[in-house]
Amino acid sequence: TDAEGRLVLCDALTYAGKFKPASVIDIATLTGACVVALGKHAAGLFSNDDDFAAELLEQGKLAQDRAWHMPLWDDYQNQLDSNFADMANIGGPEAGSVTAACFLSRFTKDYRWAHLDIAGAAWNGGGNKGATGRPVGLLCQYLASKAGN
Repeated sequence: TDAEGRLVLCDALTYAGKFKPASVIDIATLTGACVVALGKHAAGLFSNDDDFAAELLEQGKLAQDRAWHMPLWDDYQNQLDSNFADMANIGGPEAGSVTAACFLSRFTKDYRWAHLDIAGAAWNGGGNKGATGRPVGLLCQYLASKAGN
């Protein structure tokens, strides 16, 4: 469902843009590729604004709810080229979490945006099986830091 989920997200991100937001953070268990890259120990953080990403990473550290800043470089965008459509919503076999975020980034040009891929961080298996509640700690810490401003 990775490819279908990102279609729903791009619709939501486009809709959010109509309200001229200062910032948008989307959260999804979007790709198995993020689990391969980071396991369960960190969410993948993608952003079109490095300062925004740094702020979220810092708040995550304070909340002990870690994320890792993943690349969103233009080098990956051509994996979404299509001979049949304006663009593909899924790239090739390489850098799956990155190309998924690249697809989403195409719908966030008018505002500061961050995407948290929590596919690995959201769930524990084994004896402690169940939802982790992540990234609620990171998000609450970030919002609390903004409440004083």
